[in-house]
Amino acid sequence: MNTKKHIVVLSGAGISAESGLKTFRDSDGLWMGYDVYEVASPQGWQKDPQLVLDFYNARRKDVAAALPNAAHTGLAELENDFHVTIITQNIDDLHERAGSTNVLHLHGEIFKMRSIADENKHYEIRGDIMLGDTAADGYQLRPHIVWFGEAVPMMEQAAAIVQDCDYFVVVGTSLQVYPAASLLYYTPPYLPKFIIDKKIPPTEKQTNLQLIEMPATEGVKELIRFLSAD
Repeated sequence: MNTKKHIVVLSGAGISAESGLKTFRDSDGLWMGYDVYEVASPQGWQKDPQLVLDFYNARRKDVAAALPNAAHTGLAELENDFHVTIITQNIDDLHERAGSTNVLHLHGEIFKMRSIADENKHYEIRGDIMLGDTAADGYQLRPHIVWFGEAVPMMEQAAAIVQDCDYFVVVGTSLQVYPAASLLYYTPPYLPKFIIDKKIPPTEKQTNLQLIEMPATEGVKELIRFLSAD
């Protein structure tokens, strides 16, 4: 039985931005110069699958070249004293590379690919996905990413996790993408909650909420100081 207190962290693009990985929310709905619906929707895939594959092949290279920052490593080091679950909206593997051992990816993973016909048939990928590459079922492979308009299969599991923890921490997310943003509202009213962001997003009807208006790397240090003193 794990007797350590349980911290659940919801992380978003802001934590990886400090490692040089850009989010489309930095530039009016553009992601690396692309309209997000061209490269992150089923309609975009149907219209131009080659463009979509090229886009994610490039993102895969970007993630491979990036390094975890102090926010990633700080959250990983919390495992020395706490049971920590990371629920991330990010498709990169920086939490894992920083040392976090319990990471749930809500929106998929850049280093996985799957059959277009069966989301449960997924495979590791470090190189490029090409048109004509097929899964074991004979269907074209696509990035294992949850696109706009698609269901978030891990959401039910994530909602159950946040209802059974001792602290809930939001790091580097605008709380604008649903259903992920709704996880804050699944937490019990008495639960201590923290939001870390360089610009605190609006929240409604939240009790026991502590706001840390700092970039993720600085804010996680502040969180650790608070938890150490608690």
